[in-house]
Amino acid sequence: MSPPPPPLGRGRRRAAQALDTALDDTELVAARAALAQGRWQAARTLLTHTADDWDRRGHRVAVLAQEPYSAPWARDWLLAEPESADASVLLALALVQRALRGKEKPVRAREACRGAAARVPADPTPWLGLLMLECALGAEDEAVRLFGEVRERYADHHHAHHLMIARLAERHADAGPDPLHEVYDFANLWAEQAPADSPLAILPVVAHAERYRALAAAGHEPAEPARSAHWTGRRARQVMKAAFDWWLEWEHDGHPRRLVDLNFLAHAKVCEGRGAEAAALFHRIGDHPTAAPWAYPDRDPYTAFRAARETALGTA
Repeated sequence: MSPPPPPLGRGRRRAAQALDTALDDTELVAARAALAQGRWQAARTLLTHTADDWDRRGHRVAVLAQEPYSAPWARDWLLAEPESADASVLLALALVQRALRGKEKPVRAREACRGAAARVPADPTPWLGLLMLECALGAEDEAVRLFGEVRERYADHHHAHHLMIARLAERHADAGPDPLHEVYDFANLWAEQAPADSPLAILPVVAHAERYRALAAAGHEPAEPARSAHWTGRRARQVMKAAFDWWLEWEHDGHPRRLVDLNFLAHAKVCEGRGAEAAALFHRIGDHPTAAPWAYPDRDPYTAFRAARETALGTA
């Protein structure tokens, strides 16, 4: 096995920690640290305890798979326990991450995901891996089909809905703003069909941010989101108010990816110029920023998050 990469400099290490995709899942952080040292038993215990909590399982496997040496350690796990479905799923998503970094052939990652899906037919996680790959590298029609496979197994899959919104937001970006763009219909449809306490209620905000990213990349919106009318029009105000009102009533703080939603909502409130509402969200986010949407369209997410938080909280 190759030697580990050199340590990050202090500034880069602090930023990487601040953008930790594990969010506030301390059990996941511990299992990932053990996996990085080749102790895959902690990952086995974590995934066994996660069971069929599909959003949490998808989140945990996806984060473990990002660890640079997760693929070889997952192979070691499979050698020790050839029948382990968890090891098979982890290896599959680790190969997806390698393919996304250009270090693995996509066809091998797809084969691994299909093999894992055959082992655990009820698990949406291997299909999530395939969806990640197709949204980044494949055809949209295939991504839509795979999204359907995920939903067939778990209709409210949080990560899968975010992936599809990001992909659909890029449709016809060169044509400029379109208040009737299909990504808005997609987000509204699944937000309305989700249970009343589902974080999918935030999907219209996610769609608004992803569409801004696509339009800014195409040169139709300013690179500084706070200067974009995209965030202050009538539709934007309606979407942001409905989402913030829903959040005030939301009583389920245990969702594994809730901090993703809170970051999208805080970003929207900053861009909308609603500092007091943004401050309330920043208090809940704490030290758990996410790269999306603070990186949109081409910013350093950690710097953008800190600047927005300091302004909202009056500590700038």
